[in-house]
Amino acid sequence: MEYRPLGRTGVQVSPLCLGAMMFGPWGNDDRADATRIIHAALDAGINIVDTADIYSAGVSEEIVGEALQGRRDDVVLATKFFMPMGDGPNQGGGSRRWIIREVENSLRRLRTDYIDLYQMHRPTPETDVEETLGALSDLVHAGKVRYVGSSSFSASQIVEAQWAARERNLERFVTEQPPYSILVRGIEEDLLPTALRHGMGTLTYSPLGGGWLSGRWRKDAASEPTSSARPSVRFDMSIPANQRKLDVVEDLAQLAEQAGVSLIEMSIAFVIRHPGVTAAIVGPRTMAQLESYLPAADLTLSDDVLDRIDAIVAPGVTVNPEDTSYGQHELTPTALRR
Repeated sequence: MEYRPLGRTGVQVSPLCLGAMMFGPWGNDDRADATRIIHAALDAGINIVDTADIYSAGVSEEIVGEALQGRRDDVVLATKFFMPMGDGPNQGGGSRRWIIREVENSLRRLRTDYIDLYQMHRPTPETDVEETLGALSDLVHAGKVRYVGSSSFSASQIVEAQWAARERNLERFVTEQPPYSILVRGIEEDLLPTALRHGMGTLTYSPLGGGWLSGRWRKDAASEPTSSARPSVRFDMSIPANQRKLDVVEDLAQLAEQAGVSLIEMSIAFVIRHPGVTAAIVGPRTMAQLESYLPAADLTLSDDVLDRIDAIVAPGVTVNPEDTSYGQHELTPTALRR
């Protein structure tokens, strides 16, 4: 497996990142099995693992921490903060108060004394980004965090955070984590070029579109796609955009068959082929799923296949706009001209 630079940090990471959201009650609650999957990923050459405090209310971090005992130094360990971890008004968000407290909880669950990449899970207009970057900078200076990153930021928010870091001499976000797949290509238009201009690494999530590109969801399928968190609008077949997705998946499946690869392999290989993408986060629940993802790391799609994908879903297009999670917070009624 070839490794890639994580932005301008000097760190090298694999083109596949092991996502741990499915480890714990949200997915696979068998800790021994989850540990075997993590070890298999590491043995295959994956050297970056991404989790979050919110995944299964901390259980995912616990599983990852247990699995990495004896192998911690070989792994770029990434986790996230921001989502509510309790019912109190200050048990989440991007405030200094919460960040300083929650990093200790993540360190304890992960059984480590440092986090390689500590990411803000979502932006928030209620908190000054300088407040967040200031607290994160202190964690870097204290040696508890090596680098800091963002997740689901819009391009304008990336620019604002980079400006604030430079203006105030604070640690800057060195990575961004947006959704990206053949079905969700909106970040190609603005976000990926922005991240590239600022020298950021990009760890993209949902390369299989929440299950739509798994190969099991076709026009003649009897059940809906599987996803840990399925907003009904994403799978409501009365919505024309979701009907369009069915047609797109059918065309993509036929293209993958003609190319001699699985739809899963083609979909993941498409994501990591983009020059603005550092790694695609794959989140297996089972060993079989992990094994179906791994071949994509060594698969190079031909220009002809890429051109045919572009003919099915044009660059910069998200087939169903509801499938993206970045930037939607800006489309509030008060931000619209009406």
